[in-house]
Amino acid sequence: MGPFRDDFDGDRLDPAVWDPHYLPHWGTRAGTAARVDLGDGRLRLSVPVDHPLWCPDQHRTPLRVSGIASGAHSGPVGSTLGGQPFLDGQRVREQQPRLEGWLPSRGEVAVRCRMDISPRSMAAAWLSGFEETPEQSGEICLVEVFGKDVQPGRSAQVGMGIKKLADPHLVHDFAAPRVTIDVADWHEYAVRWDDEEAVFSVDGEHVRRCRHPPTYPLQVMIAVFDFPAWSRGDDDELVPAYEVDWVTGAD
Repeated sequence: MGPFRDDFDGDRLDPAVWDPHYLPHWGTRAGTAARVDLGDGRLRLSVPVDHPLWCPDQHRTPLRVSGIASGAHSGPVGSTLGGQPFLDGQRVREQQPRLEGWLPSRGEVAVRCRMDISPRSMAAAWLSGFEETPEQSGEICLVEVFGKDVQPGRSAQVGMGIKKLADPHLVHDFAAPRVTIDVADWHEYAVRWDDEEAVFSVDGEHVRRCRHPPTYPLQVMIAVFDFPAWSRGDDDELVPAYEVDWVTGAD
C-alpha cells in the first residue's frame, strides 16, 4: 500500500482521503455528517447534544455518531450494494460517489488518539472491507472502547481483533482484554498484519494475535458513538469526543 501519514495539520480533512460521513448510503449525507474540528494538528470528532440520530427510522436502537472513513461507494438507489448493512436486504437510499482514499490490504496501521467518553458512549478505529463483493466485509479492529468498560484514570477493556461479518473465509476472533491505561490520555494503538496473522499492540506493547486476517482492500474508519438509550438520566449534556493526533500506515 505504500507509506501513509496524516497529521491533520490543515484546517480541513483531505477530501481525497477522508469522507466525513458514517455509512451515508443507508441514510443521507446530510443526516450522517460528522462533527469535525481541526486545530493544533489534531482531529476532533464529537457528538454534540443536538447531533441528529443516525438512520432513526431504520436503526433499532437510538444512535448518534460522528465518523470518518478513508473509502466510500455504493450502488444506485434501491440496490443492495453498500458496505456494512445492518438490516437484511437493506437498500441504498442515497447513491454515494466512489472514494478510494486509502485502502490498505496488509502492512501496519497505527493511530495516536485519546477519548472523552462516558458509560453511554464508545470510540473506535477499525479497518473494514471495502466490499466490492458482500463477502469482502471482514474487519480488523485496532481499538474499540465502551465508556461503561472504563475505570477512569486506571484501565479500560480495549477491544481488538477480527470480526467475521459476512466473510465465510474468516474466523471471528475479537476480544476486549483489560489494559492498564487511561484512555483519556494519548496512546498509540496499532496492528500489523499479513496473510498469516494480525498482531495488535498498545504503546508498542503486544496485546493480542489473531490468525488469518482479511487481506483484501480495507477502508480505515474512525468514529465516536453516543447511545441515548443508555442514559442514566443525568448525562444528556455530555459530549463524547475522540481526538486523533495522527494516523500512519506502512508496508
